[in-house]
Amino acid sequence: MHEATLNEKLLWQPSQDMIKGSNVNKFMIWLEESRGLKFNEYNDLWEWSVNDLEGFWSNVWDYFEIKSYTDYEAVLSGRKMPNIEWFLGATLNYAEHVFRNEVSDKPAIISQTENRPKQELTWAELKRKTAAIAGYLKSAGVKRGDRVVAYAPNIPETVAAFLACASIGAVWSSCAPEFGIKSVIDRFKQIEPKVLFAVDGYQYGGKKYDRLESLRKIQKELPSLQETVIIPYLEEQPVIEDLKNWLLWDEIQENYQDIPLTFEPVPFHHPLWILYSSGTTGKPKGIVQSQGGILIEHLKALTLGMNLKKEDKFFWYTTTGWMMWNLQIGGLLTGTTILLYDGNPGYPDHETLWKFVEDTEITVFGTSASFIMASMKAGIKPSEQFDLRHLKAIGVTGSPLPDSGFDWVYDQVKQDVWLYSTSGGTDVCAGFVGGNPLMPVYRGEIQARSLGVAVQAYNDAGEAVIDEIGELVVTEPMPSMPIYFWNDETGERYKSSYFEVFPDIWRHGDFIKFTPRGSSVIFGRSDATINRGGIRMGTSEIYSALEVIPTVIDSLIVDIPLSSEESFMPLFVVLKEGFRLSEELKSEIYKTIRQNCSPRHVPNQIFEVKALPKTLNGKKIEVPIKKILMGVALEQAVNSDSLLNPETLQYFVEFRKNMAAKAQK
Repeated sequence: MHEATLNEKLLWQPSQDMIKGSNVNKFMIWLEESRGLKFNEYNDLWEWSVNDLEGFWSNVWDYFEIKSYTDYEAVLSGRKMPNIEWFLGATLNYAEHVFRNEVSDKPAIISQTENRPKQELTWAELKRKTAAIAGYLKSAGVKRGDRVVAYAPNIPETVAAFLACASIGAVWSSCAPEFGIKSVIDRFKQIEPKVLFAVDGYQYGGKKYDRLESLRKIQKELPSLQETVIIPYLEEQPVIEDLKNWLLWDEIQENYQDIPLTFEPVPFHHPLWILYSSGTTGKPKGIVQSQGGILIEHLKALTLGMNLKKEDKFFWYTTTGWMMWNLQIGGLLTGTTILLYDGNPGYPDHETLWKFVEDTEITVFGTSASFIMASMKAGIKPSEQFDLRHLKAIGVTGSPLPDSGFDWVYDQVKQDVWLYSTSGGTDVCAGFVGGNPLMPVYRGEIQARSLGVAVQAYNDAGEAVIDEIGELVVTEPMPSMPIYFWNDETGERYKSSYFEVFPDIWRHGDFIKFTPRGSSVIFGRSDATINRGGIRMGTSEIYSALEVIPTVIDSLIVDIPLSSEESFMPLFVVLKEGFRLSEELKSEIYKTIRQNCSPRHVPNQIFEVKALPKTLNGKKIEVPIKKILMGVALEQAVNSDSLLNPETLQYFVEFRKNMAAKAQK
């Protein structure tokens, strides 16, 4: 085994009982007994899983007893990405695999919100609600392949609506209600939904936000929309005016309560949902993932990676606008009880989620690095303040967890808890690297590469490197990779998003370093996408929002990591001649971004510049500016000869010097 150096601190090791009882150990035993495949340690298993894709994924299929109405003819159609098709000929249904775990009186979902007390929904109740929604959708003319969308929070109704959608082969997509109107329209308009599920409003941090006015505007912008289902959430009896073709959630439950739940078999590659990820230009990309690809990836990831079992209670703090919501629902595939929380995790105080863990006896607690750090800075001592005897694991994602966060968990939460950090992407709705119940936890490190994920760190020459920071790449296909982007008939947008830097190799846009033992450290984004609180937003969405302010004629925004714990996001604006950046204009800019994009993407500060650096064809440069502001030398960050106005770079060089000087004071 690789020995720890002075820079490494061993924080946790699995007990022999945990190793023997882990799902991945049971899988290895099954492989040996039924397939004659013996692996001495996890890294050997991982090597096999990426070198023999057909062998690995066919065995995952058999191990989880995936139900297909027709036999598959081949595991995958080839190896050259992105034109890959998995399990050709198979027909199945994602929702059917959820409800095969039904135990009538066992809780399927436990939920709590700021304005709703804790409530349990049994498997029988979830099935009944799902069946009613499915019956309604069919009566509304929703057919296989039609789109159904939700502007709704992380509550049981949203889960039931999704499962109903999947059961009939319709395609799901959701936005959290805190998303601004323009962000919602930019996402939903391109996919032309037939039905919208929406709440009347939501509560966050003790403050109520009405969404009925937003719904009126959204309806006007979605000509394809035929019906809107209102889920009363802010008020028990909301006053609804000027909405078209709407009905209440409870009406559906009453009118379709006797409808049995059936499942539409669909091809393995049939669309399950559409997620969104933004590049630096154009509208958000509609990322389409398949029923079969998500089914098999989530069964693998949640069972073999996160070690979920039927007796577990699985929670991840998320919103419906983040892929972790989709992954959390995947807990139902394992028979696990999933827990939902909607609201501000710091309201009314920083103890709220820790109380939720105690009250509901959560066993697997998923959160973000920012929440861990906020708890630490608030002086919370969970081990002293709460009964956490049931807590077995803490998962962290969204951004890298600093070393001090690792130490705090083991000092102040629980000494024998399994803390696993994980990193993946909306693009695959899964992790590339993450937890492993067979291996130790070292401070600041992600334990292992995920099974079936051929993830590497590449240098600029396209060579895999160890103990060096490189581009995170995936060299072999994954079942949950997008089957296509919406409205990308030629596939050019899909290909340019991931495969232009290293041909036929998926470049994800993160910096990563692998240790010799297979663990890793993530160093943030290598592109201009902004990731705040796990919500990814392309810079173009912010620029587009600012178009309504006539005095702002150009803008550039970057998110600069200052340390492993925080970042600084400045917005640079070019103003119409004769105008200056007043406090009133700043307030208008902040308000516009907050309302039309999201509160998480409001810049830290706004600066006026005379002009922005642009390429010879007029495109503003974001990644080079980010590199300059991170301290990369000018000549290494950008080729000045390729710019239309290279003199504009000097402003950002001086800006970086001023940042560094302030940091030293």
